[in-house]
Amino acid sequence: MDMAAQHPTAALLLCEVVMEILSWVPAKPVPRLKLVCKSWNSIISHPHFVKLHLHRSPKNAILLFTRAQALTLGGEEKQSLVLSSVESFIQNPSSSLDAQENRHSLHVADWVSGSCNGLVCVADILFHSNDDICDIWFRLWNPLTGFVSVNTPCLRANVHNSFGFGYDESSDSYKVVTVIPDSSGTVTAHVYSFRDGSWKTINSLPAILFYAEDNNGHFIGGTLNWLGLRNPRGDDYDWADVTLDMLMIVSFDLKSDTHKQILLPKGIDEISSKDPTLGVWGNRLYLLHDYKNTHFIAWQMKEFGDENSWTQLLKISFHHLGVERLFPEFIFENGNIFMLRGRHCFEEVFYDRRDNSVKRINNLANNSYFIAFDYVESLVQPC
Repeated sequence: MDMAAQHPTAALLLCEVVMEILSWVPAKPVPRLKLVCKSWNSIISHPHFVKLHLHRSPKNAILLFTRAQALTLGGEEKQSLVLSSVESFIQNPSSSLDAQENRHSLHVADWVSGSCNGLVCVADILFHSNDDICDIWFRLWNPLTGFVSVNTPCLRANVHNSFGFGYDESSDSYKVVTVIPDSSGTVTAHVYSFRDGSWKTINSLPAILFYAEDNNGHFIGGTLNWLGLRNPRGDDYDWADVTLDMLMIVSFDLKSDTHKQILLPKGIDEISSKDPTLGVWGNRLYLLHDYKNTHFIAWQMKEFGDENSWTQLLKISFHHLGVERLFPEFIFENGNIFMLRGRHCFEEVFYDRRDNSVKRINNLANNSYFIAFDYVESLVQPC
């Protein structure tokens, strides 16, 4: 250390060696290493180290769940956020969801709109009792470091809205997008940049988005993606009236704040019985739907943005899965394991296409429901 103090080049080399070693340390203990000495604190706090560490952190290894206790008579709905390794959750979902050591409380009005690079985007929603209008504030939260950003300015919106959260690498900016339809069928996107601290309005998106509880925008390749309907005659629709040519994917580019349409797989020859579902795992986009209310079908876009790269991964009967209705929820292990909702909302079904196995888990005793997100532990704390 004395030599390093006397020779700037040696000091720089020592700093680079320490940074290289620390960048491979798992994220959870790294904040405590700031206490070792001033130089380590300086290294770990530097934005370059934060990005290097994030780049080397394991991906697709941790799940983030928003977990809510079912409403009881006279009581408030309790919400929390739970972190679990993918391996632990697949082996024992109930224990993973009930684990106290990785649980964080959420407010009743909070809604998780996405997770990216270790940051969780939380929407605080205030509903107006006499109309279909709500006020929304967003904040960023890093569960590992405890970082919480200031709230965005209030956004007043139609309650039939959908959120998306992602990262624009070109401007080093995290953005939240709120997509809002009106009664005439016009769809507007409101984009907030946490770097710039301002809202931007993008008019005339090409489709109404599905009104699913968990229809958050799926972040992949610098874009947010939703399933939507082309020209549904207003902001309300009946699925029985939907035709195949109305279905599309709306892809919103966070770099240019522009949008485009992505076509569904050419192999889909008729409308599904229920709303299809989008999913992302390992930088691949998936489309999940039923066929004649008897089979579950999964498609994978091997090269994001290339509509000719859609490939059908599987087609399997409801009978084999032991389900009567289809509610796809999550995808694991590079499209090999699918989590579906079973006969009731507290039953989970895991299908592994590698060995054609089915595992059923009953979460009824937990009296709760959840939504899953891919998550990575990180040191990211944006300005």
